[in-house]
Amino acid sequence: MLMQAQRIITLSPKTRGCHLITDEITEQLSEMRSIFTGILHVHVTDTCASLTVGENFDPGLRADTEMMLNSIVPDGAGYRNTFLGPDYTPAHIKAVLIGNSVSVPITNGKLNLGSWQGIWLCEHRNHADGRKLVLTIQGD
Repeated sequence: MLMQAQRIITLSPKTRGCHLITDEITEQLSEMRSIFTGILHVHVTDTCASLTVGENFDPGLRADTEMMLNSIVPDGAGYRNTFLGPDYTPAHIKAVLIGNSVSVPITNGKLNLGSWQGIWLCEHRNHADGRKLVLTIQGD
């Protein structure tokens, strides 16, 4: 029988950078345990943060990713829109490059991520509140 659920959660506030949030998500989804085969779709509702699936073990890779994002899209590079600070426009550009949603298979009640994979929130602002995520699960 098809099961569907949707929940909006607020993550704990994060500093600028790439953060592993898999556990914060799965702790909010007790319904997932009853799904044999399905999918979890995660969407961040802010235009200054993004989501991706990446390395879940070595935090150095998340720091390196943040370093490279900053070299590709630096703060204060002559942007027109700086009303909300020098990190505002670069945050939007980084979010567009990475994206605002990920989908992960659910198998036997657990996320079917690779051995070294986890869901990352990439926070692109220097100061941000906890980001809201829309979690949608479907499966049987």
